[in-house]
Amino acid sequence: MKWTPGGRSSNLEDRRGSRIGGRTMGVGGSLIVLVLSLIFGTNLFDAVPGGSVVAPPASADAPVTASPEEERMVQFVSMVLDSTQTTWARLLPSLGRQYEDAKLVLFRDAVQSGCGTAPAAAGPFYCPLDQKVYVDLSFFDQLDSRFGAPGDFAQAYVLAHEIGHHVQHLLGIEQQVRQGSQQRPAQANQLSVLLELQADCFAGVWGNAAQRKGMLDPGDVEEGLGAAAAVGDDAIQRASTGSVHQESFTHGSSAQRAEWFRRGFQTGDPNSCDTFAGVS
Repeated sequence: MKWTPGGRSSNLEDRRGSRIGGRTMGVGGSLIVLVLSLIFGTNLFDAVPGGSVVAPPASADAPVTASPEEERMVQFVSMVLDSTQTTWARLLPSLGRQYEDAKLVLFRDAVQSGCGTAPAAAGPFYCPLDQKVYVDLSFFDQLDSRFGAPGDFAQAYVLAHEIGHHVQHLLGIEQQVRQGSQQRPAQANQLSVLLELQADCFAGVWGNAAQRKGMLDPGDVEEGLGAAAAVGDDAIQRASTGSVHQESFTHGSSAQRAEWFRRGFQTGDPNSCDTFAGVS
């Protein structure tokens, strides 16, 4: 991507020097509870005995030490955050809602959010209860090494996807999905997939705006499509277990995720992102 390093977003909250402690649950259990907290819109960690994730004890706000490479990544994340939010501030009024900025929290190892305590292994996530995106920068190394999705636009896609969840919250879509999941638990996975695919499409809408502003380099679109496909449920399940179980999908297949990102990118129109059309 074409961008100029320097400066930090006013919506960036740096907690990389903080450490949290508490009762232990384990990464697998905490991931499940985090997903359920996001779906049902309540902090379910409080209802689970031993529901916190342990992180090494330290001072609450230790000085942040970072390499020049990491500081450059912080500046890149800041640029993408401001770019996506500027785009949605322009687009959202046409959908009947004024945009309100989200905050982006940087952390290391584990973090306390409004949706509970989450480990870095949970990956980047948006918490509707505090309207913040949470990111451990080490995820971007995993995006390349583990998921095979290198490149700065692949990283930007991830951030734009999470801001897409904020847009869904502002529009009331996330709340409707939460209510639908509570009323029809058997459809919770399907509704989760549709919510995630719409966030992919919203990421593509931002990508279209970035392209029109001349921010993209040759190959950036392919990086975004590759990242969307790399984090498909089928790709992740196949890599981790050797088999695919579609009934347990929560984010959509690789083909679906790439297709909805492409749709948003090609149209630049959030109205083209209605993944819920025809769902009763």
